[in-house]
Parts: sequence; structure tokens; C-alpha cells
Amino acid sequence: MSPLSLPHDSRAAAQYSSMNSSVAASAAQTLASCERLSLESLVKQYLPARQRTAHKGLFGHVLVIGGDCGMGGSVVMAAEAAARVGAGLVSVATRPEHVAPVLARRPEVMVSGIISVQSLIPLLCKPNVLVVGPGLGCSAWSEQMLQQATLCGKVLLLDADALNLLAKGVVVREAMCSHWVLTPHPAEAARLLGCAVSDVQADRVVAVTALQQRYGGVAVLKGAGTLIADGNSISLCDSGNPGMASGGMGDVLSGVIGGLLAQGLSVSAAAKLGVCLHAHAGDRAAALHGERGLLATDLIVQLQGLVNVL
Repeated sequence: MSPLSLPHDSRAAAQYSSMNSSVAASAAQTLASCERLSLESLVKQYLPARQRTAHKGLFGHVLVIGGDCGMGGSVVMAAEAAARVGAGLVSVATRPEHVAPVLARRPEVMVSGIISVQSLIPLLCKPNVLVVGPGLGCSAWSEQMLQQATLCGKVLLLDADALNLLAKGVVVREAMCSHWVLTPHPAEAARLLGCAVSDVQADRVVAVTALQQRYGGVAVLKGAGTLIADGNSISLCDSGNPGMASGGMGDVLSGVIGGLLAQGLSVSAAAKLGVCLHAHAGDRAAALHGERGLLATDLIVQLQGLVNVL
């Protein structure tokens, strides 16, 4: 890989450089032998037919935290995606001005307007999974939301500005966690590792390995050929298409993985199946109308069919 360029965090950069040296030699071999994700086998393994006596309490409760001023659409997409993959209950904690639009778009979602962290704390008791980051922003409000979410001990998915705040190292007290999924795109991954985007893209296997080793849990490095590292293996999703290079796609993925986590899947299983579902939904949507002009919300309508593929 090329030398690290102007890292914002010298400690992170040094650790990444060390990890790079230790894993680069086997990177090509690792990529050649990594698991290629199969939607059919993953659905069969992790989403069995539901019993006739099933009720919503069996399928978990996702709380999506985000939507700072002007970014309420992100939490809507994440929440709707979580519901479409089968979460029993979905809630949203967002800025008060976004409550009415979220309810108008998706009335099945429970929405709370959050002014300060004091109003968030009571909402953290009921859900078993927190999705933090869609439209979160980097304001003082954003920092309070992320800090409180990471302190409550719940299973977490961090995306978007939650990752950018994590990279700064001033909000999250413990940067290593076994029960979270991190879903950065290459620029966010570069911030988390203290390197340049070109370094991440030069060897994505090294980068996703370094992310998982530094932060724990499961790292999902998004992009053409999304990689998932869980500490034991690296998986590759080779589905998806260039039409998915548009705003909001990451918010939908966050909701998909969060909805699977709520249903009891492990962080590794939820990341693998979630990435696969998201990519196949993109391919289905593109097959209908083409890649150009594909919107993130076009994927949501495809998700229900995919989780019922068997």
C-alpha cells in the first residue's frame, strides 16, 4: 500500500501501519479464499419460516437514532428498511421537527422528538438493537446521542456520522466493542484508520481487517465488492451495481442489518445477510428501470420479497 497520508490521528495511523505490515503478505490469499455470500443459503440458514403462533415480541425492537436538522429522511429510510426485513417493532429518536414527516411516511413506526439526552435515556430501555448514525450530524446534539447510545450496553450498528464521531475519539469512551457492527464507506474507513482513502482502496482486505482489529465487532467495508470482517473470516458480496452510488443507500443498509439484529441474528450473521439482501435489492430495482437514477427508497420495496425468497 502507499504511505499513509496526513493522518488526523497519529496513534491510529501507527496502529494501521503495523496491522498493514502484519496482514498484507496474506491479503491476496485471504481474498481468494474468502466466503462468497449466497442470498439463498443465508436466508435459509437465518430466516426460517415463522410459527403460526408468532407475535411481534419475538422479532425484536429496533431504535434508529439520528436525523439532525434537515436530515430526517435518513432515519425514515433506515426505519422502513428495518421493518421490511421483519423487525417486530421499529422506533425512531430524532429532532422534533421530523416527527410528523416520519409518521406521514411510515405510520407503523413509533417516533419521538428528542431535544436533549435526557429525553433519549427513557427510550433506550425497550429496544434490543440501536441503529445510530443515519442523518446524525456532528453537532453537540449528535455527540450526546451517540455517547448515550454507546453507554447503554445494547447491540449497536454505527454508520455515517456516528463513525465520523467515533473516529475523532472524543465521544465514545471505549473504541473496542464486541457487540457492534460498523458500516463505513471508504472515506469513513480512512478516518477511522487515520489514513488516506487511496490507502483503503489500494488494499481493501487489509483495510477491513485493520478496522475489525482496531474496533472489534464486525466491520463492513462498503463499495464495489463489499467486505465483511468478523475476526474469524472475511466475506465478500459481489452483487450490487453502480446505480447504488446514490444518497441514502447506506441508511437503508443500516436499517436492514439493524432489523436482522433485532430478530436475534449475531453481529456476524446479520452483517453478512444484510449486505447480501441490500445488494440483491439494488440489483432487482436496477433490473426493473435501469441503474441510472436508482434511488435508495427503490430498494425498500424489494426487501420484503427477498426475505421471503424461500
